[in-house]
Formats: sequence, C-alpha cells, structure tokens
Amino acid sequence: MENLKPQTSFKKRATPVINLEKGKIPPQAVELEEVVLGAMMIDKKGVDEVIDILSTDAFYKVAHQHIFDAINTLFHESQPIDLLTVSQQLKKAQQLEVAGGEFYLVQLTQKVSSSAHIEFHARIILQKYIQRSLIKISSEIIEDSYDETTDVFDLLDQAESKLYDVTQGNLKRSSETASDLVRQAKERIQDIANKEGLSGIPSGFTEVDKLTSGWQPSDLIIIAARPGMGKTALTLSMARNMAVEHNVPVAFFSCEMSSVQLITRLISSETGLSSEKLRTGNLEQHEWEQLNVKVKGLEKAPLFIDDTPSLSIFDLRAKARRLASQHGIKIIMIDYLQLMTAGGTKGGGNREQEISTISRNLKALAKELNVPVIALSQLSRAVETRGGSKRPLLSDLRESGAIEQDADIVSFIYRPEYYKIDEWDDDEHSPTEGQGEFIVAKHRNGGLDEIRLRFVGHLGKFENLESFPFTNEIASSMNAAANDDTFKPDNFPSAQDAFGTPFDTPGLGGGDDEVPF
Repeated sequence: MENLKPQTSFKKRATPVINLEKGKIPPQAVELEEVVLGAMMIDKKGVDEVIDILSTDAFYKVAHQHIFDAINTLFHESQPIDLLTVSQQLKKAQQLEVAGGEFYLVQLTQKVSSSAHIEFHARIILQKYIQRSLIKISSEIIEDSYDETTDVFDLLDQAESKLYDVTQGNLKRSSETASDLVRQAKERIQDIANKEGLSGIPSGFTEVDKLTSGWQPSDLIIIAARPGMGKTALTLSMARNMAVEHNVPVAFFSCEMSSVQLITRLISSETGLSSEKLRTGNLEQHEWEQLNVKVKGLEKAPLFIDDTPSLSIFDLRAKARRLASQHGIKIIMIDYLQLMTAGGTKGGGNREQEISTISRNLKALAKELNVPVIALSQLSRAVETRGGSKRPLLSDLRESGAIEQDADIVSFIYRPEYYKIDEWDDDEHSPTEGQGEFIVAKHRNGGLDEIRLRFVGHLGKFENLESFPFTNEIASSMNAAANDDTFKPDNFPSAQDAFGTPFDTPGLGGGDDEVPF
C-alpha cells in the first residue's frame, strides 16, 4: 500500500498589529477601587497603609477620586474617617452628588468586611494608573513626532523627562496644599537641627558652609572666574570633600579635561605628590607606598566623571537622570558652561541666546532631580582691563545676563597673586601669597560675603585658610627678624619660649631638620 504523507494544514497567522481605535478601553480596576475605598471607611489601619501609595489621579472613576479626596483631607486634619465623616466632608465640599450620594457610600462599605490585603489591592490600582499614564505619554509622543515643526532633540528630551517621572513613581501634581507644605517644612527644619545647621550638602569649606548652610537641593550655583584662577581646582576639591569625607554621590561633567587628567589631579591632592611627579612617574619607593595607601579612600568614593566633549544640554539631562536613577547622585558639577551646546537644530539664535537656553535648562534640571547643580563659567576680559584690585563683578559674566537671573548663587574666585598683587586691600595689608577669595556676589536665600581660602598650587587644590593657622605668622615674623638690621634678639621669643623644650619638638633641636608645619 502506498504510504500517504499526512497533509500539513496551514493556518493563516493573525497579523500582530495592535488597533488602538477598535475595542480598546484604558487599563482600570474599578472593583478594586471600590474595595479599597470601602476598607478605608471601615478600618483606620487601611487608611494608614495606602494613603501614601495612592493619589487622587490613581483612581479611574471620577466618583472615586472625589471620595478619596475627602478621605485624604480628613486624614491630614487628624479627623476620624468613617461613613458619616466622609459623607459630611463631601457635603462640605459640595461633591456628594458627584461622588454618587450617600447610598453609594453605603454600598462601598458593604463590599468588604476588613482592610485585609488592602495594600496589595492599592498596588494594582497604582499599576493600572501607570499603564494609563504610559498610554497617554505615548500618544503625545506619536502626535508630536508627526509635527515637522517640532525639534527632534526637544522631543527626545520631553519624552525622556515624562518617562523618568513615571519610573520614579512621582508623576507631576498640579499643586500641594499649604498644610502638606508646612508639615514638610517642619520636618526639614527638624532634620537641619539634627545636622547642626547644615540643611544642604557640605562643601568642605567651613566659612562657605556657614554662609550657605551647604549647597541646597534644586539650587543652581554659578562659580565664575578668569582662566588660571582655579575653577576646576575648587570644584574638584569640593567633589573630593563630598565624596570621600561625607560619602555623597557626585556627578562631575568635564567638557574641558579628560577623566584621567581629573582623577590624576585628585590623586595629587589626596597624596600630596605634585602633578609633575605623577605625570613623569618619577617616584621614590616611599612615594609609591604613599600613593598606594592614600588613594584607597578615593577608590571607594561615589564619584562619577563624564568627559564627553561639546556636551549638549539634552545629553547632560539624559545622563543626569540615569545617574540619579541608578546611583542616586546628590549633586551635579559642570566644568564649564561655555563649552556646552544647546543642541537641537533651531537656527537663528546667537551665542548669548544659546547660553541663556543652557542656564535655563540647568535650573530646570536642578528642580527636576531636586539636587544642587554647580556650573563653572568664564568671565569676560573686562576684569583684565579694569584697574584697582580686579575683583570680578556680576556684569563680568560672559555672554549672557541670563546666567545671573537663573542662578540662585553667583560666586567668583579671585586670586590677587595671579595679577602680581602682593597684599590684600584690607587694613592689615596681609600677604596674598597662597590665598584666594571665594566671593558670593548673589545669594537668593542668604547673605553675601568674601571668604578667603588657601590655594595650594602645586597640588591644584583649595583648603580652609585655618588649616595651618600659625604657619604664615611664624614665617613672617622670622623673615622680618632675619632682614631687619635693627632687630634685637631680646624682643623675639626663643625656640624654647615659643615651643617648649627643643628636644620635645622634632626638627627644632638643631641640625638640618625641617620645621614640621
């Protein structure tokens, strides 16, 4: 008999095309909404478990939104929550009929007998809300993408911003009540008291932190100076203080130097070995040991460096959001603002408008991520042509007055030594060698000041001026004594009077030992 091969049946596969217009309804869980609201009205424990999980917008049914609003109001006013109080609150807000009336409230309480599993149910409601939000965002992106007048980089930025809001679970709300804000402010004041007056991120410079109470969340801080003043040195010193000493995650975006150059400067600052030695690798055995031991803290520091050249504001915001999501960064530093680009393809704008766009977006980024953003900026040559002390002014900000308007703090770095000025213009005429000023010229939420810092040039770092409180005084006295022909030995304290027994202090007992300051 002839073997017959079985016939293979071919079925037409369904086309995997999702029709958005036919038979689609938004994701929802109305029955669970009824159960959750009913449980909240019969059991206070249920309110405590889900009041921080859900928001008014999370409910699909409009009537349920009004009922949740009433429960939320009673909760924040520390009022009892039950069938009667919710009904009265809805009447007071003139929303009872919109919410379905008293009979509907009764029906909700009859659907459940306890608040068991209420948190699980609330999570499902939240998931449906996130799905609806994603559908809405996707529809907006599709519509905007068909618009030829829309800048593609702006479109990408907006899309990522909206999706970031969803992933963080904090979709934007239209407003917050005064009672909520007062409660948050009181909690923050208590936290500040516990941190001994520092409400922000400490810079590591004592006087700067006293003036600012630390760098504050959502603030845009501009640090401006002429080339060679030490802008990068100051921000690297702050980044090191935050990441190494306080374990604060720092994002450092460098448009000027490579990441290896920056970390080499940090190693020099940390180990006390000059940058020249590190570049040449000409180290003694004990210096190699010093290098290996002292960089251990830097190796573990939560410091993230990005050296993308010609970084656009769009790329910066995208990278910053990812760092915030993945590593929880608490502060962003940018070196420096004039090397960034606004991105996009919009023509017709000059450089001043581009800088305005960048500064405006940096402020928006600080508010969006709720972290301080420190941006370095160049000053115009007007400083060089001006006579006198050559201290920078707000009018010296290069290319845009918008920087001054957008920033919460505008500060300058000033080192008179750079201009061959040997003495400060104060009453004491103290020497300027190895010193610089951190000038706070604009402070939206505080005072202004001129704070002196110590500049260690060969290590490329700034320190608190009081780090070596007596070195300059002793050195000045000894130099004056050596150069003054009329100097009388009886008027100058001996080493034993000044420091105690010479044999108790290494380096002062004679010979070629160095003074250990």
